Amino acid sequence: MQKVKLIEVIMRTPSIKSFRFLPEEKINFIPGQFLQIIFDPINQSNKELNKYLSFSSSPTKDYIEVTKRLSESRFSEALKNLKINDQVFINASLGSCIFKEEYKKIGFLIGGIGITPVISIIEYIIDKKLDTDVNLIYSNRTKEEIAFKEELDKWQNSNKNIKITYIITDNVAKDKNFIYGRINQDLIKEQMPDLNLRTLFIFGPPQMVKAMQDISLSIGIDKKNLKVENFIGY
Repeated sequence: MQKVKLIEVIMRTPSIKSFRFLPEEKINFIPGQFLQIIFDPINQSNKELNKYLSFSSSPTKDYIEVTKRLSESRFSEALKNLKINDQVFINASLGSCIFKEEYKKIGFLIGGIGITPVISIIEYIIDKKLDTDVNLIYSNRTKEEIAFKEELDKWQNSNKNIKITYIITDNVAKDKNFIYGRINQDLIKEQMPDLNLRTLFIFGPPQMVKAMQDISLSIGIDKKNLKVENFIGY
């Protein structure tokens, strides 16, 4: 366990906020990893107050960032009540669903808050000036709930190796910047025709991860090129 200090809170969408912390000593982690925020250090098995969140910042930064869709849970309330300069305990770094610089072509099938480790990975690629080819398919219920859209658009517009497809699942007024519907086999084939050449990451709630995994395998991706992480209890 180590202490980190809150330095900034950023509203990403009406329901999602990012929390930036300054660690006492630099935390070494690999893009794609996660940490545990601990509001109850006495009882570290307290699942209501101690939860796992992905890094949503690159390890190239001096700060660390986590991002959460806030609810009425005790953990969300504890996050909301944090003030600048407040300190919390964390356990880091955790997880093996990671990006490696040797991956030259990567893809993502992502829903909602599953975007957080993707941000860490893409920001790392940008900061390190890597020539990694990135193809992100990112689904949300509404366009207002697309977290990090400003950052993603900037990265896509400034880097020819980054392609982002936004999917909106609510049947609302059409906008040419989005595809309306759900991620399915035909959509993946159309937007990521070279799927079999990519290391494919799938982050999100278990049901969504399983569905995307099944579709990818049915298209013919090699299982060894599939990297999955379930977000449980977020």
